[in-house]
Amino acid sequence: MADDWRPSAALREVAELDFDRAARRGYPEAVYCESKTPAQLRLIAGAVRERSARTLFTRANADQAAAVLAELPDAGQDEESRLLWWPAEPTAETGGLVVIAAAGTSDLPVAREAQLVARFLGRRTELVPDVGVAGLHRILNRLELLRSAAAIVVVAGMDGALPSVVAGLVAAPVIAVPTSVGYGAAFEGLAALLTMLNSCAPGVAVVNIDNGYGAGHLAAQIAANG
Repeated sequence: MADDWRPSAALREVAELDFDRAARRGYPEAVYCESKTPAQLRLIAGAVRERSARTLFTRANADQAAAVLAELPDAGQDEESRLLWWPAEPTAETGGLVVIAAAGTSDLPVAREAQLVARFLGRRTELVPDVGVAGLHRILNRLELLRSAAAIVVVAGMDGALPSVVAGLVAAPVIAVPTSVGYGAAFEGLAALLTMLNSCAPGVAVVNIDNGYGAGHLAAQIAANG
């Protein structure tokens, strides 16, 4: 990484990338791709390559992902979560286990985003799919795994009740992620968000609707020391 690196004039009109974030906070830059043009993302990805900077690219559609891969062809990609990461090589695992529980199959894109972010940041992860409260035995059958976690991410839409249930059964902090999954009165995740904010179980933190990135990052920080 060259100390005299300077962004191009074209890049300066688009973004000012935080290449010092890893040194300052211990965690690398993340680029939110939604609403960015493919041309803008090519400039950003090119700068990432020039600086050899570990970087996440979140919420990338097919065209946006193609723009990133044009500059970083060896980047890792997960189409379900719309996440890319560079370099693709896994980070050495440190700290404790992060468990991600998804209430339903429809919640998996957000759950996968949380899982892959935590993994990119160096945590061992386990994904537990389809364990919503409509069949309570399913989450109860995974108690041994849940109780082995240093941090737990619980992803749910509809009524958003699963985080309270999990938090009442485990000692680890629970990070609740409301999703925009549900019928009309779910209000694109608002109902689940309000349920989680009003959890009667202590030890529940709540991130924004569909924010798998934020949940995975927080879980990785919590689990950093095991």
